[in-house]
Amino acid sequence: MTSAADSAALNPFQLSDEQRLLQDTVRRFAREKVAPRAQEIDAKAEYPQDMFDALKELQMFALPFPEEYGGSNSILNSCIVVEELGRICYNTAYLLIVQWVPFGAILAGGNEAQKEKYLPGLASGDLRSAISVTEAGGGSDVAGIKTRADKVEGGYLLNGSKIFSTNAAIADFVVVAAKTDPTKRHAGVSVFIVEKGTKGFEVGPSEHKIGSRGVPSSPLYFDDCFIPEENRLGKEGEGFALVMEAFNKSRPIIGARGVALAQGAMDLCVDFVREREAFGQQVSDFQGVRWMLADMAMQTEASRLLVYKAAAAVDDGITGKALAPIAAMAKCYATDTAMKVATDAFQLFGSAGVSTANRIEQYFRDAKVLQIIEGTNQIQRNIIGKNIVQS
Repeated sequence: MTSAADSAALNPFQLSDEQRLLQDTVRRFAREKVAPRAQEIDAKAEYPQDMFDALKELQMFALPFPEEYGGSNSILNSCIVVEELGRICYNTAYLLIVQWVPFGAILAGGNEAQKEKYLPGLASGDLRSAISVTEAGGGSDVAGIKTRADKVEGGYLLNGSKIFSTNAAIADFVVVAAKTDPTKRHAGVSVFIVEKGTKGFEVGPSEHKIGSRGVPSSPLYFDDCFIPEENRLGKEGEGFALVMEAFNKSRPIIGARGVALAQGAMDLCVDFVREREAFGQQVSDFQGVRWMLADMAMQTEASRLLVYKAAAAVDDGITGKALAPIAAMAKCYATDTAMKVATDAFQLFGSAGVSTANRIEQYFRDAKVLQIIEGTNQIQRNIIGKNIVQS
């Protein structure tokens, strides 16, 4: 039987038979296999290796990418999968995304040797990766990073530090942005593949986070870390454009995480108010409660429409300045919606929501994280506003 929450998730894009099968398969997997583990993953803040292995068995890691890597070459397909997983467990959905962003960077900027070396392993799940841009001095200012990559014979010496590199603690390699020309801003940034075990490369202790607790985020330290020239992605000075394009193409997927959290919070809330009684009637029968639920449903569905539109734009080959504003809108609106819906759902739980026995507080915490990561929502608004003024 279709639930009210499922009915609210009608897809305006008329999914193909293959996409509906994908959606149904992942939804069933999430409810049967992921749901029993979701609360424990968050509570223990331990990396869910069992969920990684299950996603690997389902061959999900190549999903957004070309068929030659075993994928469907569709960001929309990827959003569908992330929405179904994230609706049940934020952390399990995140296992896919931390592979997809560095994969996208190598696919976009790597030479044939780099693609051959790294992409098949990422696609199969035999390799794990991370991307590292953020620094303590200015997280949103990619062009202002301080980590240096100084040219030496045969390669570069990397010096500096990064923060909040998610997945780095268990990654086989990290895609790192550094300054090859400190006199320049955007044009001074280059990107490198730094492999685990490289001398002078250290991954610091994992952060204790408010949300996203199942996938570790760590500081990185580079002390005269030698990176061979063949590990540079693209040409010197092309790193900023490469990172921005990788982020732009992944932002609809981040938006899908927002849709997932909003829908998941609403799912929990609907079940709760149906079962709860006050003043001699079901809580769900109060007009004020129904209006709150109506707003939650409208906001979630609007987010879904925007996310799917942005994903379809990527699948249609739209890139660069044409893609940036719609990708920013999808990420910003959907993650703000996740925070709003999770907050309202928390409110409807009342004092029961404060207890960690009820999972709504986890959705609330995870939603806050989404407003900050992959470019804060203030940065997304800058991108959108700039496009409006300059168009």
